[in-house]
Amino acid sequence: MEQQVNRPHQMISLADQVFDALETDILSGVYERGEFLTESRLSEKMAVSRTPIREALKRLATEHIIEMTPRGARVIGILPADIADIYDIRLQIEGMAVARAAQNMSGDAIRELKETLDLQEFYTLRKEPDLIKNMDSRFHRIIYENCGSGTFKDILGQLHRKIMKYRRVSISTPSRATESLSEHNAIYEAIAARDSKKAEELTITHIQHARKHILDQARAGVNVSAAI
Repeated sequence: MEQQVNRPHQMISLADQVFDALETDILSGVYERGEFLTESRLSEKMAVSRTPIREALKRLATEHIIEMTPRGARVIGILPADIADIYDIRLQIEGMAVARAAQNMSGDAIRELKETLDLQEFYTLRKEPDLIKNMDSRFHRIIYENCGSGTFKDILGQLHRKIMKYRRVSISTPSRATESLSEHNAIYEAIAARDSKKAEELTITHIQHARKHILDQARAGVNVSAAI
C-alpha cells in the first residue's frame, strides 16, 4: 500500500519521495553520467517496492535526467550545454522575480534572509562548501517563495536545483565563495530597502558572474564529479 507522510500544506506520496531522493542523488553526483540504474537495485537500496521506483524513473526520463534502455535507466544528468541554457533562462526571469520579492517580501521573510546570509558568511569563513551551498540554496529559495508568483517559484526553484552539483564546485573556490556572499549581501540590502530596480540589476550581475565562473571551469576541464 502506498504510504504518505505529512509535510507543510501537502501530502507527499512514497513515489514522490523516491523521485525526490533519486533526483537529488543524480543531480548531486552520487550516480554519475553513463551509470545504469535498475529497478531491482534501487528497490533493494531504498527498501521500497518496484512500483514507486518505476514511477520515479518514468518521471526522471520525462525530465531527460535519465534515459530508458534495455539494460535499465542510464543516467544523463546535467550537461555543460544544459548549464549554459539554465543560466540563460535565469538571466531572463530571475531579476524580475527578485524585483517582485523586493515589493512583496514580509518583514519576517527579510529577517530570515538576513539570518541565512549570516550563516553563509560563517560557513564561508570556515570554508565549508557543502554548507555554503545549502545557505546559497536557502537564500534563493526564500526569494522565490516570496516573490508573489507560484510560476516564478516553481520554474526558478527547479532550475536552481538542477545545477546543485556545479554550484557546489563553483563555491569551493574561496574567491568565488567570497564574491557570491558579497553579491548576496548587496541583493539583500536592495530588497530590504524595497528598491526593486536595484535588486533586479544586482541579481542579473550575480547570475552573470556565476555563469561565467562555472562555464570557465567547464572549459578548463574541471572534473566536476571528482570534486563532489
